[in-house]
Amino acid sequence: MEGFSLKSRAIAFAICAGAFVFILALAATSRGAFDVASTSRALIAAIICAAMCWAYAERTIASTAEAIDAAILRLTRAANGDLESEIPREVELCVPPLAKAMDGLFRQLHSNLESVQRLALYDPVTGLPNRTHFRRSCERMLTELPPDAMAALFFIDLDRFKAVNDTLGHAVGDQLLGMVANRLRAVADRFAIDGDSRQPLIGRLSGDEFTIYFPELGHLRDADRVARGILFALSEPFDLADQEVSIGASVGIAMRPEHGTSLTDLMRAADAAMYHAKAQGRGRAEHFTDQLAAEIAERAVLESDLRAAVEQDQFTLVYQPQVSASDGRIVAAEALLRWQHPTRGLCLPGSFIHRAEETGLIVEIGEWVVKHVASTIARWGEIGIEQRLAVNISPRQLDHAAFFRRLREAMQAAGAPARLLELEITETLAMHCSSEVIEAITALRADGASVAVDDFGTGYSNLARLRDLPLDRVKLDRSLVENVATNVEARTIAQAVIGLIHGIGCEVVAEGIETEAQLEVLRVIGCDVLQGYVIGRPMPEAAFLGWAQAEPRRALRA
Repeated sequence: MEGFSLKSRAIAFAICAGAFVFILALAATSRGAFDVASTSRALIAAIICAAMCWAYAERTIASTAEAIDAAILRLTRAANGDLESEIPREVELCVPPLAKAMDGLFRQLHSNLESVQRLALYDPVTGLPNRTHFRRSCERMLTELPPDAMAALFFIDLDRFKAVNDTLGHAVGDQLLGMVANRLRAVADRFAIDGDSRQPLIGRLSGDEFTIYFPELGHLRDADRVARGILFALSEPFDLADQEVSIGASVGIAMRPEHGTSLTDLMRAADAAMYHAKAQGRGRAEHFTDQLAAEIAERAVLESDLRAAVEQDQFTLVYQPQVSASDGRIVAAEALLRWQHPTRGLCLPGSFIHRAEETGLIVEIGEWVVKHVASTIARWGEIGIEQRLAVNISPRQLDHAAFFRRLREAMQAAGAPARLLELEITETLAMHCSSEVIEAITALRADGASVAVDDFGTGYSNLARLRDLPLDRVKLDRSLVENVATNVEARTIAQAVIGLIHGIGCEVVAEGIETEAQLEVLRVIGCDVLQGYVIGRPMPEAAFLGWAQAEPRRALRA
């Protein structure tokens, strides 16, 4: 009967019942002789039976149709979000299986939606509102405040959470985050105003960053009290993995309306104050100040100017010579980056490199350096210059083996001889670069390039690690050079370091030499290559080439 309506099924049922009664009545009354009278009596009985069956079926159809209509209306409300109303009574009476199925479906959907909402609005590790939920709730609370009402936003960053994650594992780290959330709840409850419907709002933004918004404070001192409460709560040891773990936190404070009335302004201010707290030694709370605002504005301007510098090719390279300590001949030049700012003039790297690394612009600047170093080496190779060109590698570049592969490709594309290239990486970075980076450096070295460690003596000096790296030279930091001519201990230390570097098969380069006395001492105690203002200042390419031709050897006293 599939494909037939309830009404057509009822008609068919009534006809079949009437036909069956007709046959029975005819058989019972005819006594073997079928005449008009017996047929009429049987037909009357059949018609009566069919009519009664149809009446009953029609009543059943009407009840079922009413129940189905009610079910359709209930499903429509469910589609619009109503999953909690009761199943209509007529559906339960007339179509019990449908009522049971609808009830189970709505319960499951309601449970699923609650789970989705929890995942979308709450952090699963701490149970606190996540970034999205915190922002929405906080923005709503801010709009409800009177224009002059004082409120505070606290930006909290855990100081030593990464060490716990790395040593005890992520599962213990998640447990610690849950404990931190509980302590922050306790602080919020302690300083909340009794009877105020606008209670403090706590959120976990990401990783080990938390926020607390207090919608109403009576005085600036109250914000300081809350901050001290946060610092004290998070400075107490946590019992984790059968041991006590101490982490601490740094807190940034932004006040409404002094530092802004929108959440975006308050978050920016509190975040800047938190980073200032970390820079001041961690484990402390700092308010946002006008000085921090000026620094933020200055960084924004610097970032904008750097982007313009990349787009408008405002960078240039200058070259500082390196000479052999034994005979004074020029053996290399270090390529140093300069920024020709349109209003401030020539800028040294110290004034912009850190910001370039923070914003990621160092990658684009590095690409510019790669292209220009390759073209410079190609030009020098064509005119017969055999001095190496040393180029510094930034931390962001050293993190990516692709940088060295692009440098190698650029050298090959420019037809630049690799023997004229020297890469300089800092000592700290050399201690921590990945095996993939070492492989990329080794490939460049196999082409003929040389590798030097810069600023040796400033970080954690590990000669065993240096021995395992593909190195040719080690450059002494200025701190090892500046007192060698005037201090016996400094001279002894420098001489010992030089001996150790020679012991691992590398040449020693001393940079930052500013006096003839320093130059003479370093030459005598065993330095192989010398660099500094006393020999030659950084100069543009044309000036360097002219200087090298005019003074191919630097006069050194015997």
